[in-house]
Formats: sequence, C-alpha cells, structure tokens
Amino acid sequence: MQVHRDISNLPFFKNAAITIGTFDGVHSGHLQIIHQLKKEAQQNNGHSVIITFHPHPRMVINSQKNTPPIKLLNTLSEKIELLAKQKIDHLVVVPFTLEFSHQSAEEYIADFLVAKFHPKTIITGYDHRFGKDRTGDYKLLEKYQEEYNYEVKEIPEHVLDHVTISSTKIRQALNDGDIDTANECLGYDYFFEGKVIDGNKLGRTLGYPTANLEINDPNKLVPADGIYAVNVSIEKENQNPGSAFIAESDHKGMMSIGIRPTIGDNKRMIEVNIFDFDKNIYGRNLRIYVTHFMRKEEKFNDLEELKKQIAIDEINARNISTSSKEKF
Repeated sequence: MQVHRDISNLPFFKNAAITIGTFDGVHSGHLQIIHQLKKEAQQNNGHSVIITFHPHPRMVINSQKNTPPIKLLNTLSEKIELLAKQKIDHLVVVPFTLEFSHQSAEEYIADFLVAKFHPKTIITGYDHRFGKDRTGDYKLLEKYQEEYNYEVKEIPEHVLDHVTISSTKIRQALNDGDIDTANECLGYDYFFEGKVIDGNKLGRTLGYPTANLEINDPNKLVPADGIYAVNVSIEKENQNPGSAFIAESDHKGMMSIGIRPTIGDNKRMIEVNIFDFDKNIYGRNLRIYVTHFMRKEEKFNDLEELKKQIAIDEINARNISTSSKEKF
C-alpha cells in the first residue's frame, strides 16, 4: 500500500475506485466497505484508493465550539498499519483544516475528488455529507456523474449502520472496561502504545516491578480504570520516531489503570507488569494488547493486602489463554 500525504503531488490513479472516511478503528464494519472497494477496483482493472483525514475532522470542528476532543481508537500510524494489512493500493491522508472544511460541496467534488483522484467509481454512503455546512450528499454526487465521468455507488444502509454502531459500541465498551465486546467488534485485540517512564518503584517493593507508561498520543482512547490481562510487545531499539512499530520481543503480563487508591496519590497511571522479564527498558516504547478485564480497581487496607491480591491477579492473568485474535 502506498501512503500519500501531499495532495498537491499525487500520482495518477488508474480507473480509481475511491471511498472517503475516517476509518477510526479499522474494525469489522469497515472491512465490509474495504471489500466492496477492492472488488470494484478489480472489476475495472484499477486502483483501490482510500481517502482519510488527519487530524480527525471532529477534532478540528469541535475545537471551534469548545467541545471536548474526541478520543480515537487509532492513532494515524496505527490506522496506516491496519489498512496496509487489507492490501489497499493507495491511502491518501488529507490534512484536514478549517479552510478545507469551508469548500462548497461543488468545489469539493470538482477541485478535490475529480481534480485530485480522477475517479472511475466513488463508493459512498447515503448519509455521507461534505462541503461547507455539510450541504453535499449522495444525490449531489449523482448529479455530476455524467459531467465528470464517474459512477457513484452507494454503500448499503445496513453496512453503514453496522459501521456506526460498531464505532460507538467500541468506544463505549472500552470506557466501560468491556474488553470482550470491544475486541469482538474490532476483530483484533485493542492496543495502544506508550513510553516507559520513571515511577516511584512501589511495584518493585511489592515484588511486582512495573513499567509506567506515558501514552504517545493524548488523543488515544485509554480503557476504563481496572486490572487487565495483556500481551506486551517491546519495540525494537533505535526506531525512528513516527516509523512503523517493530516488535523486538513479545510477553504476557498484567496491567493496572487507575489512581492507585491504596496509595492515595490520585494521579491516573498506567502500570504494566511484564511476566518473566527483568531488563531495563526505560525510554522504550511498548505496545499493549488488552485481552481481558479481570477486576475493578480497589482500595485495600494496607500494602500487604494489596500484594496478596496482586499475586491472585498474576495467577489469573497467566491462566488466561493467549488471545486468538489477529495481531496487526
């Protein structure tokens, strides 16, 4: 898959079948759209092209309304990685700005879709809106079919509904700690990345050293507070910032997300205990695959009681079989 970030310097797309969307999560609902896109491109001996936006349009628009930013299922690099697995020919990442959002719907079609992509087929949904004040829709795309020599095809309503339901359901499930539902909708284990930072070494004192994580992207959705079974990938050393994640080694472990009420510091932290591992990984990036929610965060009477519960958590986490979900 070729990734393009400069829309002023795009290649020629042969008989392009294009679709436009945020594709946040690249979940099972999205895969139905991607399958349709690839099928259309193949029938026309052409290129499959996905057009997405960065930053997420809602983040740009919401910033003008003092609305809290949306939390994302994928960072841009994760989205690229997941879409590459689907064997798309081209992914175009369009910088989304207020200026871009102020194009009229007609300008969007003529100056953006047609001038940049020369599509043979545009695959879109009945509820797709574009252009200033979201005045453009499927009917407007249909209106210009003959003039611009493309064919617009509608994504079935039940597929779009599935995409919408899945995205909402995944976010809600993660916010509720319902990892089983989130992973089922995604089709893979939810994951996030973070850098190992210095902590107060309490875990080591208790006999369970932890890697304290600082999330790489503050817009990434972190699951609800609680104790989880996880799979941990340690990134290969000396990776260039922004490059694709390459794992050096993989491990099982358990993770705590929360404010550590027994300690009473009230600072939300992400701590990961990696089983059978004792190397120094400060400053390294970890990718955490969240496989199972084990329990809610609790306040214990003292550290000894906490230590006993952690021992139980370790047994439970070790007994949970490695997830059968595909690791992207």
